[in-house]
Amino acid sequence: MIPTTKLRESIFRHLDGITIAPVAINLKDKGVLDYLLKEKKTTLAEVTSQFKANEGYMNVALRLLASQGFLEYHVDNETNAVTVAANSKTEYAFSLFPLYKDVVTLLNTTDVFTSNTITAESIEKLQPLFQHYEKNCGITFETDESLKAIQEQILMHIEGYLVAPLIVSLGMSGMFHKYFMETSFRAEEFHKEPEAFAVMLNFFTYLGWFTEKKGTYQFTEDGLFFAKRASAYGVTVSYLPMFKHMESLLFGNPNEMRDLAPNQDEIHVNREMNVWGSGGAHATYFKVIDDIIIELFNKPIHEQPKGILDMGCGNGAFLEHIFNVIERQTLRGKFLDAHPLFLVGADYNQAALKVTRANLIKADIWAKVIWGDIGNPDGLAQDLEENYNIDLKDLLNVRTFLDHNRIWEEPKTRTPGRVSTSTGAFANRGKHLTNNEVEDNLLEHFKKWSPYVQKFGLLMIELHTVAPELTAANLGSTAATAYDATHGFSDQYIVEIDVMHKVAAEAGLFPDMQYFKKYPHTDYATVSINLLRG
Repeated sequence: MIPTTKLRESIFRHLDGITIAPVAINLKDKGVLDYLLKEKKTTLAEVTSQFKANEGYMNVALRLLASQGFLEYHVDNETNAVTVAANSKTEYAFSLFPLYKDVVTLLNTTDVFTSNTITAESIEKLQPLFQHYEKNCGITFETDESLKAIQEQILMHIEGYLVAPLIVSLGMSGMFHKYFMETSFRAEEFHKEPEAFAVMLNFFTYLGWFTEKKGTYQFTEDGLFFAKRASAYGVTVSYLPMFKHMESLLFGNPNEMRDLAPNQDEIHVNREMNVWGSGGAHATYFKVIDDIIIELFNKPIHEQPKGILDMGCGNGAFLEHIFNVIERQTLRGKFLDAHPLFLVGADYNQAALKVTRANLIKADIWAKVIWGDIGNPDGLAQDLEENYNIDLKDLLNVRTFLDHNRIWEEPKTRTPGRVSTSTGAFANRGKHLTNNEVEDNLLEHFKKWSPYVQKFGLLMIELHTVAPELTAANLGSTAATAYDATHGFSDQYIVEIDVMHKVAAEAGLFPDMQYFKKYPHTDYATVSINLLRG
């Protein structure tokens, strides 16, 4: 069995590849990589001008390459200038980028990587790529360890394309049910086209995830590791429809995926898959907030929140978890008949609301599930007051990975002398947003919520960016590259933990440090848990 640390490293490297490959190929095909090699050092403005690119998304793309160690990246927040430069890895890494071509072509021309189901046609198209990968994509490994490390890095990126969408599809369709994970099985037990399905199983067997004997398969310990963590791939894979549009994002119409007809479903993300992946990934953090919930709902009844608002309720799992904790482990749970718990799930996405309603009904939990915009707490408060006689200020406000997903609004006021401390790359519809603008926007966002969270606080699990040089120094230990890509190209604004704390303080909100946690507990943490109070 491969050590657990190496298996976990594989997941992070797979996620890197899902986001890096389409960026790398599009920059190569447009000549940007040759330009960077020729210039050695240049600015974002010069690259944008030279290639008539969308500056905001080009900024995201160049920063991603730096996060993989392929470039140097520096943002000067006093002048808002971004500089990139070649390093010792650049030329050799760029020479290997053509290896991404096959998976990116398949992404762009088929739905093999974006469908929720695995068909015989999909396997037929994947089989040549499986075979090519089993031959190391034609690579002869270098004897120089530094060069060999870059080769292995690129190969793991490609492996990510070949396994991540498949493992997500299998996870969503039920293959990782206990029955299949604990017993041997044949391809025909799971798929109506067993010969094609066996091609995929044989590739997984090559990777060491299954054993195979006379057409009978069984999970190995390594395979079980990945199967049990299928949801870890879900969110990143759900954005593959967006990565199909990388050429337009970088060089064409940046609004291509955003200008939708009324009632047209969003096309940049597979929302069902996103909700599935989010639910699985977020469960890891739920137990961490239990102590906060228990403390608040063990206080005298008149000092407790009247309920919970989960803004961005996703699939309802967070609300369900909180209710169960309160019911089973707190004083309030003993008095729910006399003092009912008002549960409100709000989300901007109708598909998420539908899933939440279904899940809470199934769990026999009463809740109001309503549409809401995180950027408009006043409107939400009015809705709750007028339609449900609920005062938003009387609720504990909670969210999971949401504040960064607010709709962009130009800051109404600019903070005099602000010099951001963020290293992030941010965009709105292709336009480059300076880090100073993003901080001012975040300040106004927190100020909108401040009146409603003074009484009981804002309990939040949030996602963060990491300086690209930190990410590059810790490849295989962080999913920061994938987070920066999926969020950067979809106009979301993940800032560093210290930046969020600094801006929240400007709005009069401060983290209760006895509850603050970050994950991992390192300087490249990408997740934090905070109870912000006035």
